[in-house]
Amino acid sequence: MSVFPKASASRSIRAVFTGVAMVGVSALLLTGCASGTSTTPAGTATTAAASGDAKAITAGPRDLTLKIGTLLPQSGGLAFLGPPEEAGAQLAVNDINAANLGLKVEVINRDSGDTTTDTATTSVTDLLSQNVSAIVGAASSGVSKTVIDQITGAGVVQFSPANTSADFTNYADKGLYFRTAPSDILQGEVLGTQIAEDGVSTLGLIVLNDAYGTGLADTVTKTFEAAGGTVVASSLFNEGDSNFASQISEVTAQNPDAIALITFDQAKVIVPALVGSGYPGGQLYFVDGNLSDYSAVFDAGLVEGSKGTLPGLDVSTLGDFTTRLLGVDPSLKDFSYAAESYDAVILIALAAYAANDTSGQAIADYLRQVSGGTGEGTKVQQDFAAGAADLVKGEQIDYDGFSGPVTFDEHGDPTEATIGIYQYNADNTYKRLN
Repeated sequence: MSVFPKASASRSIRAVFTGVAMVGVSALLLTGCASGTSTTPAGTATTAAASGDAKAITAGPRDLTLKIGTLLPQSGGLAFLGPPEEAGAQLAVNDINAANLGLKVEVINRDSGDTTTDTATTSVTDLLSQNVSAIVGAASSGVSKTVIDQITGAGVVQFSPANTSADFTNYADKGLYFRTAPSDILQGEVLGTQIAEDGVSTLGLIVLNDAYGTGLADTVTKTFEAAGGTVVASSLFNEGDSNFASQISEVTAQNPDAIALITFDQAKVIVPALVGSGYPGGQLYFVDGNLSDYSAVFDAGLVEGSKGTLPGLDVSTLGDFTTRLLGVDPSLKDFSYAAESYDAVILIALAAYAANDTSGQAIADYLRQVSGGTGEGTKVQQDFAAGAADLVKGEQIDYDGFSGPVTFDEHGDPTEATIGIYQYNADNTYKRLN
């Protein structure tokens, strides 16, 4: 059995982001905001949105019916994300309908699968045939790329709670694509900087060969190397692969101080094989696609000390929200992207309410506005009923959700985001570091 070195602590790199990083997106991926970026001592960078393009809100009661589809993973490499995302969407629907303010929402759940199947196309065809106005999903950026033209070409809003590929920022989506998850430019910078801060000099990467994996790996590499580190190996695999011996051999042959796994649930196979080859399980880094509870999957202590990143607030600290999610699905153990899914549905509903129109185009026309992206509006915190009450009076609103501040730019991207840094415990569950 070969013995791999412990991560070097000799380097004096300091991270830009530690613990929970709240980062402004403007300097990284926005091109059209009129004003600059300000940073508070707490490390929160926000971007003031351009104002003056808010649409009128018609006062008066509503009598609307809105049909929303979900395209979330019930199968495939991200299936572990499906339950919390569907629970978040359903909880939002429940809250909207319980408000009884003239908007009735129906949700139709369909499977996105992954890129090894054509499940998403079949599901989208079905949802469009049922005249949905918006589709929440997919979770996988690669899957979304296979259906975005089909959805937006039909004049329907596509709103992903978990797509992070930077490719969507300037995609020709007719203004119909939105997301509550930040671009991987952000997560990649936070992860690359954290790895450097941990004293790692040399890094290996095992990467899913799709828009998500390669895009995130590219940003991690650039950030880590800009901090003085060296990526000594980067090995790709394809969705559907089940044997990763060649990738493991290629990367471990370079004896890296740490290995970042940019994968989906392939990590369930890769990690035990890596450790079995002699690589220390505590010197791994995970990302949102595979940061999961492995307590029932791995031997105790297998990844103790490893770290990972996940966009969004720590849902486990949101109290009543997680309790209510469990009321929708008592079997939930992972809450990843539940808040982003909840906020996606609430924002779609508020946009339809603001427009007094449930067509896809009308929703798209008002989504940026109800998020505060036009720089105007009364702040609404995690409450559809409060937002709808203001809209009935003809007032502008600015919704912030359980996933954090939500302010869309002209591309449908959030202009600020929270990236959490987590560490694995001895029982292979993970906790936020701050």
